[in-house]
Amino acid sequence: MEPMRIIKGDATSPQAKGPKIIAHVCNDLGGWGKGFVVAVSKRWAAPESAYRSWHRGRSGNDFGLGAVQLVQVQPDVWVANMIGQHGIRTGSGGPPVRYDAIERCLTALAGHAVTLGASVHMPRIGCGLAGGTWPRIEPLITGALSARDVPVTVYDFD
Repeated sequence: MEPMRIIKGDATSPQAKGPKIIAHVCNDLGGWGKGFVVAVSKRWAAPESAYRSWHRGRSGNDFGLGAVQLVQVQPDVWVANMIGQHGIRTGSGGPPVRYDAIERCLTALAGHAVTLGASVHMPRIGCGLAGGTWPRIEPLITGALSARDVPVTVYDFD
């Protein structure tokens, strides 16, 4: 099993050689503009554009909780838009995070990473605006990615 690394740094600037996937959690409303996506959009326009198109065409595609969209942004870098959050606000149903959807996303992401021979890089997904907790997210990452020997680096931004 490949151990997960947690380092200080910027997940939009992955520290590794070879193919890399930058993974992050998106909501199921088509909203993009707060949290980690701001940093993604500052570096590349394609992930936001692809996400918005994916959402607009949702009646005829797989957009929804648990789905993953890979967007190539450099010859050896992809951004994984993962739908793991229902809505954007905490309400009577609790925080927007959906752990089961994140687990499905991570399982699909592992398949993409293995196929591409890529390492995976991410902030502490699901723990910001989505309202999730790291003790619930970390085992999902370990079970889906580390258990398949996918190198994972989690970045804590300074």
